[in-house]
Amino acid sequence: MRFLLLLPCLSGLQGCYEIGPTRLDRDQSDYSRALTSSGKQQTLLNVVRLRYADTPGFLDTTQMISGYQLQRNLSVGIGTYSLASRPYGGAGMQVQESPTFTFQPVTGDAYAQSILRPLPPGNLLPLAMGGLPIDVLFRLAVQSINLISNAGSLGGDVGRGSPVFFDLIYDLRLLQLAGLLGIQLERSPTATATDKDGAADRVFLSIASTDDPDLARVVHDTRRLLGMAQDDERVEVVYGGGRPRRGQIRLLTRTVLGVLGQIAYQIDVPEEDITSGRTRPTIRLVGREIRPIVVIHVTKERPEAVFSWTNYNHKFYWIADDDFDSKLAFTMLQILLELSKTSKGPNTIVTIPANG
Repeated sequence: MRFLLLLPCLSGLQGCYEIGPTRLDRDQSDYSRALTSSGKQQTLLNVVRLRYADTPGFLDTTQMISGYQLQRNLSVGIGTYSLASRPYGGAGMQVQESPTFTFQPVTGDAYAQSILRPLPPGNLLPLAMGGLPIDVLFRLAVQSINLISNAGSLGGDVGRGSPVFFDLIYDLRLLQLAGLLGIQLERSPTATATDKDGAADRVFLSIASTDDPDLARVVHDTRRLLGMAQDDERVEVVYGGGRPRRGQIRLLTRTVLGVLGQIAYQIDVPEEDITSGRTRPTIRLVGREIRPIVVIHVTKERPEAVFSWTNYNHKFYWIADDDFDSKLAFTMLQILLELSKTSKGPNTIVTIPANG
């Protein structure tokens, strides 16, 4: 009888156990970290693939469903073979998780629009307004400013780019830090309601004057390199290469594939891979920037405490966690990848049903 009196209490304890509220915070953080980590690993793997002339592949996670099931059981028995038999029983609970992931390969028109389309200046330059370093942004996503070329993935003297390019973006960074550099967006009169990719926005770059003698020299040199008159404080930024018209700067932006390829050919791969013909020699930069924008290490043993790593052809390629400059550039690369996506499908959906 005493045991039977405990049955309502056991049932009440089972009813008090709720999965949903207790799992929300943990699942949200865990899946966010997992999505970010897998995205970095996929990007790094594609960079390494391009280094060895291998085909890159892009796979988007479109849906994640993590289902929880709470199983409860309660058993009671009374022995009848003896008057001395006592009641016996037990109660238990079991939680089961069954995650399901849905992936979608980026192919066809989505591939062409996201990976092979040059980044519009109207999408690119506002990132500098948000505080991202303009020198890192231009090293990643800009192939040339007017007639001044950035390093490319062709190799040789052409691939190393012009030293003046690195001098120019260094000065632009100084002006950005001093608050003398501005970016303005204006909606084009011919824009329509369907223009949502920044291509219809007019982009203007402004360089303010200053009384500081050191910064005044930087302002003078920057305006000269950009082909601006010294009394001009604002010019329009247009897409394209070559010599600009007065009052304009021509910005030849890269595709996402071009950004990945530029990082790829700066990887300092083992000499044996070059002599065997598996890949080309590493691009060596000139001028102010002789360091690769993202330093990717190659080892035969799996590294520890890294920012991101991937495995390719029995070697490990990784970015050091204590290399802030490489981490910053790689994070900006991830932002550019997200910015380039033009798919009209739904964003990643995380569904966590809890049945109890």
